[in-house]
Amino acid sequence: MATYVIGDVHGCVRTLEALVASFGHDPTIDRLWFTGDLVNRGPGSLEVLRWVRGLGERATAVLGNHDLHLLSVSLGVRAARRKDTFQPILAAPDRDELLDWLRQRPVMVRDDDWLLVHAGLRPDWSVARAEQLARDAERALRDAPIQILRQMYREGESPAPVARALRILVSIRTCDSRGVPDFSYTGPPGDAPGRLRPWYEFRSADDVRIVFGHWAALGLHLDRVIGLDTGCAWGGKLTAMRLDDEQIFQVPRIDA
Repeated sequence: MATYVIGDVHGCVRTLEALVASFGHDPTIDRLWFTGDLVNRGPGSLEVLRWVRGLGERATAVLGNHDLHLLSVSLGVRAARRKDTFQPILAAPDRDELLDWLRQRPVMVRDDDWLLVHAGLRPDWSVARAEQLARDAERALRDAPIQILRQMYREGESPAPVARALRILVSIRTCDSRGVPDFSYTGPPGDAPGRLRPWYEFRSADDVRIVFGHWAALGLHLDRVIGLDTGCAWGGKLTAMRLDDEQIFQVPRIDA
């Protein structure tokens, strides 16, 4: 049995199939972790959701910002955007089952020495604090999804603490010199304005290894923290890492 962590799939179902074939995935014994953003940008969001859901307990996917955008559109919290590609999910006969499954995915997962999250952690959070905030956000998404999603996307106002934490967990990339999250920059770290640094550079050594996705412009990042979004959504590669020995597997995007 092995555990593989797969970066942001973004609806690239053919590329996902090629990646799992490349490392000989055995769905009866292997575990697959996903860094979030299963949907949007690629052409096969519906097929990706069905495939991952069909793996049952052998798959663990944390929620990403695009997954939350899909849920928000389905609940009337946000309008769909022209570039969204998840419309087949909203029109599918199993729409309700898929969206309910997605809404109940975790925001963060800890397993022994590994921590899986879509984007990252605020620098001044301990891992224990981040876990508690993630549990609070998961509870809110189950019990009052419209309320927390509206709060998270609210512009010009300070959102409620749980909604603010959820936004950080699924959207953080950089922080200013005080360690305060800044959501304005999405490019590579080396081109960031001088006042901004990657969130992980502010953190002292944690007692877990953090694995994340979200930041396509960062690319493959192998250090104290592991970044696995290698831009499949933008014509790059889809990447997986086997946790047991940290071996990397990659395939180029093959979806149209």
